[in-house]
This record gives sequence, structure tokens and C-alpha cells, in this order.
Amino acid sequence: MKKDNTVKTGKKQERTIGMDLGDRSSRYCRLDSRGEVLVERSVATTKKGLRQVFGALARSRVAIEVGTHSPWVSRLLRELGHEVIVANARPSGRPVRFVVTGRRRVRLITQSSRKNDKLDARTLARLARIDPELLSPIRHRSEQAQAHLMVIRARAALVEARTQLVNAGRGLVKSFGERLHSCDADQMRPEVLAAMPEPLRGALEPLLAEVESLTGRIREYDAAIGKIAHTHYPETELLRQVKGVGPLIALTYILTLDDPQRFARSRDVGAYVGLRPRQRESGNSQPQLCISKEGDMYLRKLLVQGAHYILGPFGPDTDLRRWGLRLAERGGKNAKKRARVAVARKLAVLLHRLWVTGEVYAPLGYRQARAAAA
Repeated sequence: MKKDNTVKTGKKQERTIGMDLGDRSSRYCRLDSRGEVLVERSVATTKKGLRQVFGALARSRVAIEVGTHSPWVSRLLRELGHEVIVANARPSGRPVRFVVTGRRRVRLITQSSRKNDKLDARTLARLARIDPELLSPIRHRSEQAQAHLMVIRARAALVEARTQLVNAGRGLVKSFGERLHSCDADQMRPEVLAAMPEPLRGALEPLLAEVESLTGRIREYDAAIGKIAHTHYPETELLRQVKGVGPLIALTYILTLDDPQRFARSRDVGAYVGLRPRQRESGNSQPQLCISKEGDMYLRKLLVQGAHYILGPFGPDTDLRRWGLRLAERGGKNAKKRARVAVARKLAVLLHRLWVTGEVYAPLGYRQARAAAA
């Protein structure tokens, strides 16, 4: 192995670095222009540690995998003058350049029979040196957008915690032969235990008090999300023309997609959020498979919730609702479920169209166009 004495100079250097990010420390491998290993070492996964190591190196191409630390690490390395490639966690059939979240990693690394941090870093370096497109590189959102998205994620964590507490309370009450009245989670307060036996009230009042406290915090997050959307992302108003799309869905959509021009067609957004059916065709075999569930899981969940409202009893009369109801009427055990997913996919496409064009949304545009043609 060659000794790495390269520092920042005026002479252009061709170096490639692969780094396997860890929570406490990260392993990196540095190759020269001929692909020979210059150095393989570990570095603390901290801003100070990375600055000390990579701040002293000449401009290099650095490949890392997407993960918890990849957003801030990629920004830091770019500030130090390096070219950064963030490898897609789940590459598809075509190059993907969108921000994604997921637990899957590059198959060449995870499916190897010899897997360790040293070999992972070396593999990333060699792939980046040969052809960066082999890593299906993505681009992380800006620091401000990440901070705004963190508000949404924090709210989602509180909602999940509240749901678990409510479900625990309902289950405990049933063991006494009682039942809590049906109500929304934000209406779950200690007062609902007034008709319960004394031992049950004493045990569950603190739990429901915590549920009420979480509800108050969630409402504070809702107010903050509305303020962020109004102040920093006025384009969310274009998306909110669609009934069933509020500040939460609109802002999550904007922050997750980040740049609408990344998509050549609005239809590509449906595949990006994982709402397209998987395909495994071979000859005359064309099995009907579930959706791919790629991309951002939380945005997909919110779009399905929007579809629930559109197809529900309070949904307004729109072309999208009529189309979804026709799908649901086709029968079958999963007809309604498939209709909701299909409406969620169309909703994702519609929101991108409104975002790009700035058009005024016509809920019954198809019907009006037919009437005008007649």
C-alpha cells in the first residue's frame, strides 16, 4: 500500500474515496488515478474529525451510501471542496436522482459473502472511480429543507406515540369488561373514564392525561407546519386547491420532492413514491403484484390518507372521486383498497402538475370539457 502524503496543492489530483459511514466511526479507502489503494483508515463520524482528515486532502471524488449521517456529511465534504456521490439505497432500473429513504443498500455490498466496513469502503471507491452512475447517485435536500422536514417527522413521532397509548388504554379497559367510547384520538381525555370503576380510573387517568398532553403538542406542530408552509413555501397553496390536501400533505410533498423539474413527466411521481404496481412479466405470465413501496414511506402514507378523504363520505364531487368510486365498484375483496391506492397515485401526479404549471384546479374539469364540446 502506498503512503498517502497528498495535501492541497495547485496541481490537479485524481483521487477517489469510498467511505462506509458508521454511527461512531467511519471507514474510508482512498485510491489513486490508477485505482491502487493509497490508504485505508478510520475517521470519527463527527464534523471535527471529518474536517481534520478531508480538509487536508486535495479535491477528490468521495462516494458514500445514503443513510442517517449522509445529509450532513455530504454537505460538509462539499464545503471542503470535494465532489460527493451519495449512492442510492435502492437503485431501480433507471438512474435515480431523487432523495430517497430506505434501509436497503447497494446490492454489490450487502449481498457479498465477505462484508465488512473495510471492503464496503473499497467497493464504493472502485465503483465511483469506474462509473458514478453505477451507484445511481441521489442529491440530498438543503439544510433548511431538512430542518423544516424534521418538524414534520417530529410530529409524526408524537402521533405514533399517541396512537400506541390510546390502543393500550382501550385494550386495558376491555380486560375489565368495559369499553371506551368511540372517538378521535384528539378527544381522548381523562374525562372519558368518568363512568369506569374506581380502580380502572386510577390506573388509566395518568395514561389518558399523557394522551391529552401529546394532543396539545401535536396541535403546536400543526400550527408550526402551517406557518412554515405560508412563510417559506407559498407554492403549497397551489396543492391545497385539492380538497383533502392540507398544509401537512402539501408541505411534506414539496419538501420530499424538493425540485419538481427533476421529473420529466408528472406521471413519474407515482413511481417515485412507490405507488406503482411491481412488474414481473415473463412470456405469457403477467401476475398482478402489489405496489413497489419505494421512495418515502411517510409521504406515501399521507397520500393514501388524502385518498381516504377523497373517497370517503365527506369527499367533494370531483373527477378524481368519481374515477376512484368506479374502481371500487368493480367488486372483489380488495377493490376498495386498490381504489384508494390508485387515487393516491393519481393524487401524487395531480399535485405535481399543479406545482409545475401553476394552473387553477378544476375539480370537474373533465365533465366541463365534455359539456363545452357538446
